[in-house]
Amino acid sequence: MYDIPYYKEDDQDVINQFIAKHPFALVTGTGVSLKPVATQVPMLLEVNNGRQVLQGHMMKNTDHHNGFVKNKDVLAVFKGPHAYVSGSWYSQPHTASTWNYMSVQVTGVMRFLDDSGLAEIMRKTTLYFEGNNPTSPTVYDNLDPGFIKRASAMIAGFEIEITKMEAVFKLSQDRDQESYQNIINHLNSLEGS
Repeated sequence: MYDIPYYKEDDQDVINQFIAKHPFALVTGTGVSLKPVATQVPMLLEVNNGRQVLQGHMMKNTDHHNGFVKNKDVLAVFKGPHAYVSGSWYSQPHTASTWNYMSVQVTGVMRFLDDSGLAEIMRKTTLYFEGNNPTSPTVYDNLDPGFIKRASAMIAGFEIEITKMEAVFKLSQDRDQESYQNIINHLNSLEGS
């Protein structure tokens, strides 16, 4: 990640809120044959007594699952809004264009959970994505037990013990006020089209 101080976000509450708002992460590691493996999964951040973990699930018996069973070191990337920023939008336009983005990278160690751990993750995940509505028919506890048994046999729940977290919110902080406002105006006009 960029190691430029004015792009870094260090406020842990802001980072945690970003992960909660953008929970669909790319999880990468090294597979059994030492080749890269990756998967995209929704994950929830749990904070208990200062200990931070990411919780999620993935399909069993796939390249990425088998890879993470053998090598538990992972990198998870949470990506937020991003956009091309034309140099022509700057107060001094004869300069390079760039890309603004928000991203959090989490390094950690993955641990696969037993059936009760998987059930707890599925409860939290379905409730979270159903807007904390316990009456939703797709919340884990409202699903048919036969379906839960069949589906649970095909997925593995996991926790990632976080060892490092870095956030870069590159949002033209290094530009003068006129350029900064021009960038905002151009991006807002693109959203409307």
